[in-house]
Amino acid sequence: MATNRPTLWQYIAYSYGRRLPDSMRTWVSRDLAGDGAIRRHMIRVAIPPLLVLAPFWLIPASFYVHLEMTAPIYIWALLMSLALNKVWRRYRLAQHDIDPNLVDVIRRRKDAHIHEDYIRRY
Repeated sequence: MATNRPTLWQYIAYSYGRRLPDSMRTWVSRDLAGDGAIRRHMIRVAIPPLLVLAPFWLIPASFYVHLEMTAPIYIWALLMSLALNKVWRRYRLAQHDIDPNLVDVIRRRKDAHIHEDYIRRY
């Protein structure tokens, strides 16, 4: 039975590195290279460090101590995932046997008028 969308358990496993069946390639390509792909990537990446750092808030201390313990680590994790989002999404596309250059489709669409202008001028 071919489905268009993964089930909840498939989606959770997929979100953290598991490969989906070949029947869902279209959905995977839209998820990793379509509109909102970076936002979805950042939401998925923001959850694990939050779960790891949450127990630190149970230690008896002031709000500022909790913030000083967890905020730098959490912010650093988010910044690194933002910096490496294109690399990760390319890897995930290749993992599903989809062209990794599909990640740049949105950028090419946005910059098409610049390239057309350049071609027209020169």
